[in-house]
Amino acid sequence: MNRRVARIKSVQALYQVEMTGVEPQTAIETVLEEGETSDGFLTQLVEGTLDNQEEIDGLLEGALEHWTLLRLSRIDRAILRQCVYEMKYIEDVPVNVSINEAVDLAKGFNAEEESGKFVNGVTSKIASIISEEL
Repeated sequence: MNRRVARIKSVQALYQVEMTGVEPQTAIETVLEEGETSDGFLTQLVEGTLDNQEEIDGLLEGALEHWTLLRLSRIDRAILRQCVYEMKYIEDVPVNVSINEAVDLAKGFNAEEESGKFVNGVTSKIASIISEEL
């Protein structure tokens, strides 16, 4: 499975975990096609995002202007959380790739054209915060 597909499936799994409270591994198994197996990147995205969710949510709350995290749609929260995890914890993925992938996910999952712009703005702001921490 390529990384783009893993990101799509990861967002689906993260959404499912938030909606139903199901265990991460169960959510991953649910989003896989018949005969498809989870690869390391998919598992890393889901488990890493959930393991670091408190810190990720803190970064997101700090970057959101005139919004709260709970006011966002669950799918946008999943996309943003995954992107922040990827930017902060996965060193072999350039930050701009993580942002571009998150914007593409937002455009693909949402009917709203503004969603991609919103995700781009928030993730770009967090990228600046993360780079200042280094």
